[in-house]
Amino acid sequence: MKKMPLLILAPVLMASTPAFAHVGPGDHGSFASGFLHPLSGPDHVLAMVAVGLAAVMLGSRARLAIPAAFVSVMILGFVAALAGMHLPFVEPIILASAVVIGLLVAVARPASPTLVAAIVGGFAFFHGHAHGAEMAGANALSFGVGFVLATAFLHAVGMGMGIAAGRLTQGTTALRIAGGATALGGVLLLAS
Repeated sequence: MKKMPLLILAPVLMASTPAFAHVGPGDHGSFASGFLHPLSGPDHVLAMVAVGLAAVMLGSRARLAIPAAFVSVMILGFVAALAGMHLPFVEPIILASAVVIGLLVAVARPASPTLVAAIVGGFAFFHGHAHGAEMAGANALSFGVGFVLATAFLHAVGMGMGIAAGRLTQGTTALRIAGGATALGGVLLLAS
């Protein structure tokens, strides 16, 4: 079999991978399953990395405020799901989060950190709800701590990528490309 360049192979793999990173309810309940959950699917990875990129794009205090807003509201969504709250369109909105947040970075227009925090917070509620809706009487606290730490880790990865991209081009060009790539990945997942 001929070797395909990574740039060609990555979109093909993303387009053929199911967008649902969620494991069966019987697999929940441990810190390890909670930590691995956001890392196990491209929908979560793209959205979390996009949040980190957006935080870097906005700079200053937004570097902490944007990821903190996401994590805080995600916890609220998790608790709401555990309490039995029904929420429609969870998976499509999770996928849309990667597209919308990636586009925020790609267009690189000055935006209010408060507005961006509200946007990522709205999406975060759906991410948290997805985690909580899959709990089946398992240890929610242990699982929750795991996925919160994994989410923060992915935000940090996105921030690291954003900082490196900014240094690479001494501006926003590479950061904007990373945001566009994130949005494109989300579109490919939506189309799959």
